[in-house]
Amino acid sequence: MKIKIAILITVTVVVAFLSMARTRTTQNQLKNNSLLVEQIPDVAVPDSLLRDLEPNAVTLKGYSKKASDSRESFFVTNNTNHRISHIRLLMRYSLMNGEMLHERTATVEVDLKPGETRLVAIKTFDVQRLFYYYAGPKPRKSATPFKVAFRLVGYDIPVGC
Repeated sequence: MKIKIAILITVTVVVAFLSMARTRTTQNQLKNNSLLVEQIPDVAVPDSLLRDLEPNAVTLKGYSKKASDSRESFFVTNNTNHRISHIRLLMRYSLMNGEMLHERTATVEVDLKPGETRLVAIKTFDVQRLFYYYAGPKPRKSATPFKVAFRLVGYDIPVGC
């Protein structure tokens, strides 16, 4: 009797194991989205403090925002010779035809050593989730592609670190 139960349990386990569907954990269509984010051209700035700000002190790369995302993510690189934090960026969002959607100043809470790059995320401008970044994957639902450009507005240099 014990042998029959053992055989029955073994057969049940084997059948259950063979009937499980294979779960794919890889993606074939991944692509490198490390495009540089376009910079907004400098204009005459009346503030004497901002005139000394090096516009290439920070580089943004690999911007990502899907239609369903509540956050925008991108890589920030410190191109200065000193540690920086609390990076302030003027972000300009526009449609593919150049029409401006939105413009805002965002503060990126990050602490970067010279030459360091870090992935950061900020709350998205798109609260209704109607837009997606043009260089990212196209969504299944109806959404509008957009471009983003930035200008460095400021950053802090921590002392005593």
